[in-house]
Amino acid sequence: MSDYVRLQLFLMKRGGEEIYVGPVGQNSANLIEYFEEIEGISKIKDGYNPATWMLEVSSSAQEEMLGIDFAEVYRQSELYQRNKELIKELSMPPPGSRDLNFPTQYSRSFVTQCLACLWKQKLSYWRNPSYTAVRLLFTIVIALMFGTMFWDLGSKTRRSQDLFNAMGSMYAAVLYIGVQNSGSVQPVVVVERTVFYRERAAGMYSAFPYAFGQVAIEFPYVLVQALIYGGLVYSMIGFEWTVAKFLWYLFFMYFTMLYFTFYGMMAVGLTPNESIAAIISSAFYNVWNLFSGYLIPRPKLPIWWRWYSWICPVAWTLYGLVASQFGDIQQPLDQGVPGPQITVAQFVTDYFGFHHDFLWVVAVVHVAFTVLFAFLFSFAIMRFNFQKR
Repeated sequence: MSDYVRLQLFLMKRGGEEIYVGPVGQNSANLIEYFEEIEGISKIKDGYNPATWMLEVSSSAQEEMLGIDFAEVYRQSELYQRNKELIKELSMPPPGSRDLNFPTQYSRSFVTQCLACLWKQKLSYWRNPSYTAVRLLFTIVIALMFGTMFWDLGSKTRRSQDLFNAMGSMYAAVLYIGVQNSGSVQPVVVVERTVFYRERAAGMYSAFPYAFGQVAIEFPYVLVQALIYGGLVYSMIGFEWTVAKFLWYLFFMYFTMLYFTFYGMMAVGLTPNESIAAIISSAFYNVWNLFSGYLIPRPKLPIWWRWYSWICPVAWTLYGLVASQFGDIQQPLDQGVPGPQITVAQFVTDYFGFHHDFLWVVAVVHVAFTVLFAFLFSFAIMRFNFQKR
């Protein structure tokens, strides 16, 4: 059967009522025949466009002039009765058939969605050098700047001031590059979230696979960033070259960059736009700065504020960096005043409250902060929808 015979027309008048549902026919023969059978409708002229004629004769003005209701005419027609019978026939499933059942609204499994979203984010990041390449370039510049600024401070542990200087280099680097990571990822997540809203509405994938892809793609990029930064800064500041201490340093810097990055993503996920996310993030940066343990060591804090230092991520980062580098040094410390001699490790424990044998707990806390911020970002993506249209 040719296409023009199979072609069906669903015609409605203003208000949404049906006035013709049926085949158009060859050269619109069926359509013309139906309307010409209505009393008062003028015949179509030879060579006249059937579509134009159909719209003219079925207009509201034509209804008013003829005093009829085309919707009512259709409901009283034989065509309407045939359509009702066809609908009833098609509505009854054949014997032995079963209802269609889909285990999920998505066309692919959960694992496939996760892998597809990860691959999509990989391509998105690779094609976004203004974020990825600039971030690595910025890391190199900051590493060289801090390395030359705090040149060889890590090898000096004779006086307490030397330890303060080395801790200052760690503190400045952590806060500077951490805040940069958090701030730079926010515009990227805002754009990606807009795309996610559209693709989720189209049924392409669910919320968690998108969140998984957005989180997972950061791991390799931050790893490269941590390796570049750690290698440059560690050698230039002159920390002790042992495998254990270098690996501890890389571990804490890697997870610090990760939790700052995920914190920036979480701030976007919990807020409607980038501006509000930046304001909220900045407020917490200031609080983290105050309770980091550098400006005021944890043992010196008032007892009613000391609890916050235990939930401050930057405080745990400084704990790990300082304890791993200086917490096991048994060299006597020159305090500049007469009195009993104490070692570097003892000073780190007494003054800062950092214990070298607590490092494994500090490491677990770093992983916990990273997982927490990633989870909150994923939860926000799944539960909140800030799209206004």
